[in-house]
Amino acid sequence: MAKSAGKFKKVVVMKKFKIALVHDFLIDFGGAERVLCALKEIYPQAPVFVSIYKPELLGEFKNKFKDWEIKTSWFQKIPGAEKLISPFRFLLPLIWESFDFSGFDLVISSSSWAMPKGIITSPETLHLCYCHTPPRYLYGYPTARPWQKYWLVRVYTKLVNGFMKKYDWASSARVDYFIANSKEVQGRIKRFYQRDSIVINPPVEIPKKLKKVKLKKDAPYFFASRLASPKNHDLAVKACGELKRSLLVAGDGPLRGEIEKLVAQYPTVKYLGRITDKKLGELYRQCRAVIFPVIEEDFGIVPLEANAYGKPVIALFSGGAKETVKERETGMFFKKPTVNSLKKAILKFEKKEKSFEPEVMKEWAKGFSKSRFKREIKDFVYSHSRGGL
Repeated sequence: MAKSAGKFKKVVVMKKFKIALVHDFLIDFGGAERVLCALKEIYPQAPVFVSIYKPELLGEFKNKFKDWEIKTSWFQKIPGAEKLISPFRFLLPLIWESFDFSGFDLVISSSSWAMPKGIITSPETLHLCYCHTPPRYLYGYPTARPWQKYWLVRVYTKLVNGFMKKYDWASSARVDYFIANSKEVQGRIKRFYQRDSIVINPPVEIPKKLKKVKLKKDAPYFFASRLASPKNHDLAVKACGELKRSLLVAGDGPLRGEIEKLVAQYPTVKYLGRITDKKLGELYRQCRAVIFPVIEEDFGIVPLEANAYGKPVIALFSGGAKETVKERETGMFFKKPTVNSLKKAILKFEKKEKSFEPEVMKEWAKGFSKSRFKREIKDFVYSHSRGGL
């Protein structure tokens, strides 16, 4: 049979690039997990590698991961793994090096406490590390629990952390390019790893439509965070309690029992526990201002979330908050992590409260949107990948 006349089109078969995401663990939901979710939106087909995945600990947030392909390490099989990973942190090298990343063209590690940047990839694989911070417990930054007050813990951590610090340094060399979540963290990467990095701030959820809410005369202040030692929840509770100002506290974490006892001492303070994203938005709308007394914060996304709802922030002048709060425009600072310093700031804020313009704060927050984050990540990957991945 004769072939029909005409031109044949040249078929170009494009290689399907394989991409993987790596994250510390999925046993809680906070800012780092929101970044992971945004990365997954960019690369929906990418499997996610974690040391531990415990959906039963995530509450309603477990639904965010229900359709993901999640690959856990051998440590997942150990009973009580979520409680043991901290004291058994010396096993992290074995955990991350047990994964096989052969065949992947791009791996993005979302790295913080558990150092997933320690994965081993082939020379052909591009390894980008989105660094939330070098491990705080290795470099003298406040950690989730004040364990150092126990002498036995101090002895143990001195032995273990000496080894982990060497591993952290060695694993930093396995990264092709670092992305820092803030200038604060960029400085830490340079100081502890002697590596350059680019800053791409985490994504902030910007509400599409905001109904105007007329604040009540007794509108509460608001504190929202994971309940851990560096968050200084006690400062917010004591300052508002002593000033007899209404305060709503939302969040969960290792110090939940401590805050429940503290809140019980002050009639004007109420603890809400872990709340949904929908409820979080409602509380931002209805609050007078957000109190952010966190010390040495890596980035500080809460002030921007508050600004997105047109609400000002009273923040400790420390860490990433110095980048996310604009003095006298989107909030104000207090200088010392003390109750008296915060009380003075609250009283000063109340005198200048009407000078904060909601539209100015909303516009500031838009500069940190999720669409901006996704665009900057894709641009960075494209410009640094082999063959324009």
